[in-house]
Amino acid sequence: MARLLAVSVLIAGCQQPVEPVPPTASPHDDALEETVAAPDVLTLIYSRSPATLNPHLATGFQDFEAARIVYEPLASYGPTGELLPILAAELPSLENETVGEDGLSVTWKLRETLRWSDGEPLTADDVVFTYKFITNPTVAAVTAQYYQAIKSVDAVDDHTVKITFKQPTASWQTPFTGLNGLILPEHLFKDFNNRKAREAPANFQPVGTGPYRYLTETNDRLLFAPNELYRLPVGGFKRVEIAGNVPPYVAARDVLRDGTADFAHNIQLESAALVDLVQTGETGGLVLTFGSQVERIMLNFADPDQETDEKERASIQFPHPILKDLKVRQAIDYGIDRQAIVDQLYGDLGKPTSQLLVAPTPSDNQLISFKRDVDTARALLDEAGWMDSDGDGVRDRNNQPLQLVFQTSIGTIRQATQSLVQEQLAEIGIDVLIERVRTEDFFSADPNQTNSINHFYSDMQEYANGNAIPDPTIYMGWWTCDNIAAMANNWQKPNNARYCSRDYDKLWQAARAERDVEKRADLFRQMDRKLAEHAAVLPIVHRALSNAVSDRIT
Repeated sequence: MARLLAVSVLIAGCQQPVEPVPPTASPHDDALEETVAAPDVLTLIYSRSPATLNPHLATGFQDFEAARIVYEPLASYGPTGELLPILAAELPSLENETVGEDGLSVTWKLRETLRWSDGEPLTADDVVFTYKFITNPTVAAVTAQYYQAIKSVDAVDDHTVKITFKQPTASWQTPFTGLNGLILPEHLFKDFNNRKAREAPANFQPVGTGPYRYLTETNDRLLFAPNELYRLPVGGFKRVEIAGNVPPYVAARDVLRDGTADFAHNIQLESAALVDLVQTGETGGLVLTFGSQVERIMLNFADPDQETDEKERASIQFPHPILKDLKVRQAIDYGIDRQAIVDQLYGDLGKPTSQLLVAPTPSDNQLISFKRDVDTARALLDEAGWMDSDGDGVRDRNNQPLQLVFQTSIGTIRQATQSLVQEQLAEIGIDVLIERVRTEDFFSADPNQTNSINHFYSDMQEYANGNAIPDPTIYMGWWTCDNIAAMANNWQKPNNARYCSRDYDKLWQAARAERDVEKRADLFRQMDRKLAEHAAVLPIVHRALSNAVSDRIT
């Protein structure tokens, strides 16, 4: 979040507001033919090409970050987690009576001179429409979870929006802020607030209020030019370019050694290869940030091999025949060597952990311990009735081998992690079969993509995630019973492991309503411990965000 804010500040410049001036010419194709000196072009590289420039239909970081160049939220978060107004004229507070004392409402005041890059005014109606679009179940927006606590969003006047919550909430700042709060223009999306949402032309030719406007796509690059209607003078760059589908080594080389790009997002290479590039590079450096991202292994609580009458697989109607047993899940946890994974693959780019919630950083006495203990793992499997009856090294029970399918996205470190976990679990008698899924499919938000993490048609799966904003209410809500991904919600809800605990739900409900900061923090820590006790999710590595950054930008 701090990085995104830094990039937006870098692009827009820090200058005094001025009245927007109409462009001397409308967006034109011949802008592509201009000869622009390299210092005037900012080039950003991602491992995946943006699949959409609609942030509410995003499939990953690359979509959100490309969209953020064009679109803006009401407010966003600074480097230390402070909320900063963007489209908002001021931040809501108890003092200015825009945050309800009962915790049931918040009122936002918008800047009054906002215009979309096509010249149309941005009003409170656009904010209301964005809420309706996000929460329309037929749209299947990936950001819907951030708006579930809302009862209504109303335009008080052209520049005032009132949000009313279903019940008292401490996290009034969650909706319409950060990357999940980008506002869409109603006049371009109103005909696509339905199942045709992914067919909207504006998904690929966005019109926003940000410092840059979308220009075109050429040579597999997205091009952005200064938005002449932006509320501040746009200084620094005459063009922003985004290149996608660049392999990690090539991306790092382009920034660190060759100087042909300025920024490469989250380089995921085994530490030895990355260290070599950093040591020989002359045009940039690696910037490491230990934020909220935790590489984790999810264990499926539902049977991916059974179907309901409605042809839904991995349904809670059918508990997983192996992983429903806590002792088996605990054995897997004890069988994984987190320290070895970090030592062999991550180096300084990762830290072994059993914490799911790592940001804000827990104190030493709040840490959840991790330990590889092969003897304990074997004893737990014995107690669960899994024995190696034929001496082939794989445990079995009732003529069924203890065999689990482990899937993740294609990538150097993840494939290496799969192999290590396979070896480690083989030592305790579990046979792990490896499946590798195309990254675009694995992280797809398309309800029809059955290889996605939310369909979860395997026994184990690995990916990284974390709380996107400083308040972890939404993030820790991913393990509640109401958030189970299913056919009924187009597989858009985030609880893809189908874990359900009423005790956990009670803690989460208490945390979302608790307005005392310390009490809320303690409730979140209790939830983290509860997930560890149930072996509901297996955090393995607190992963650094490792961006390659050119020496010529700040």
